[in-house]
Amino acid sequence: MFIGDWMRRGAQYWPDNLAVVDVAKGDAGRFTYAALNRRADAVAGWLRGRGVVRGDRVALLAHSGVEVLDVFFACAKLGAIFVPLNWRSPWRELVDVILPVSPRVLVFGPEFAATTAELRPHTGIAELVHLEGEPVAGSTAYATILAGPADPVDNPAVDLEDIACLLFTGGTTGAPKAAKISYRQIAWNTLNTMVHEIQRGDVTITHTPMFHTGGLFVYTIPLLTLGGTVVIMKKWTADDMLALIEQYKVTALFCVPTQYQMMLDSPRFAATSFASVRFLTSGGAPLPVPLIRAFCAVHKVAFKQGFGMTEFGPGAFSLAPEFGEVKAGSIGRPNYFVDARIVDDDNVPVKDGEVGELVLKGPAACSGYFGVDAPHFDEHGFFHTGDLARRDAEGFYYIVDRKKDMFISGGENVYPVEIEKILYEHPAVAQCAVISVPDPQWGEVGKAVVALRPGASATEAELLQRCRDHLARYKIPKSVVFLDALPLSPAGKILKRELRAMLSTSA
Repeated sequence: MFIGDWMRRGAQYWPDNLAVVDVAKGDAGRFTYAALNRRADAVAGWLRGRGVVRGDRVALLAHSGVEVLDVFFACAKLGAIFVPLNWRSPWRELVDVILPVSPRVLVFGPEFAATTAELRPHTGIAELVHLEGEPVAGSTAYATILAGPADPVDNPAVDLEDIACLLFTGGTTGAPKAAKISYRQIAWNTLNTMVHEIQRGDVTITHTPMFHTGGLFVYTIPLLTLGGTVVIMKKWTADDMLALIEQYKVTALFCVPTQYQMMLDSPRFAATSFASVRFLTSGGAPLPVPLIRAFCAVHKVAFKQGFGMTEFGPGAFSLAPEFGEVKAGSIGRPNYFVDARIVDDDNVPVKDGEVGELVLKGPAACSGYFGVDAPHFDEHGFFHTGDLARRDAEGFYYIVDRKKDMFISGGENVYPVEIEKILYEHPAVAQCAVISVPDPQWGEVGKAVVALRPGASATEAELLQRCRDHLARYKIPKSVVFLDALPLSPAGKILKRELRAMLSTSA
């Protein structure tokens, strides 16, 4: 079985097809499959010349761009492991994640030269490569590497279980861990994505950070396996996204609900042509039905919803467009090669309609976490997601909440996602999260944290009354706090741990 060299095959099958558009580079940012293969061979040859071999780690600290794919594909040619770093982290945090991984090489973008200079003495990285701008002492210019030899490089010893990259988990509930992403996981995720979503000739926009599974594996790598086109945004804005959809005739697109809301609010939304779009995919949080209806009232587009995670997929569930409203709030049904169960605390499957932990099994699972010996799968081979869910009688799954976010108020289980759904249906609410706070009478009660849409207004009393109209008494938050914006992870998920810290500090 041939695996491990995407661009060699791309250059064989579709050499002149447009593979990548790096928007930030303007006219110079258009790359065919043949061009990408040459770049990957040049980088792989340079890495091999510096002693990088199968299993070695190569780290990258840079904004999204074609260089991320260059290094990923070059590592695959060698059997080395690609390690994209979270560029939002300060250098001290980066040291903490770099040390256990011990990369031989660090490639860094011009915005991170100072960060690289700070962290280098603490990490022992042997080789540095600067993409542009000022070098750090001893670093090699990326342009020099690309201008060098590009002899074919391959890794005939590659195995399905070899690790292609390490992706750090979103860290919404704690310190990030490096999930081991194998060639097997990538291949099966690609197959699941092909069964349920993409097809040859599709064009997508990659705008989520490429150190995250959403940036690399939702559509980017699957589509580059099919000969499609990936348009890369270095920085996302609603107006730029709308312009690119029309300019490049985008056919499939993934965003989180907040981004769709921002696109809907843009003055250029109504004038943008969505004629090329086959479907829009939402993930990261439930997609409110009013948003679907408002979007589709102007543009007759199909909305899909999905669910996945760094450790599994990320294409694990799909909700087809025809179920968008009748199964509102559902993540859909498991993708073709995914087995799913909902289990209780004793790991016993629960009945339909009952809440338990979502567990997943299938070939698109990660291989555990780098440097951690503890098992991450149960005795039946299921990965425990930490998400509380339920399944209806027709086999559609619903995420109820994170297991760690659920709290008990007066002896009753409270699931914040259920409350957030009611708040999101208020037209003034742009973002919301419900967290638990101590209460002398009930043990814990809910506090709603809300960011309003620009120009919109709502009061605490108004939002609490809405909750009273739709929820049992014990679920109603005791208070509402208004913020300009809520902290988000790179995946667009609200960081409740940061909210708790912010509110604790302000209190």
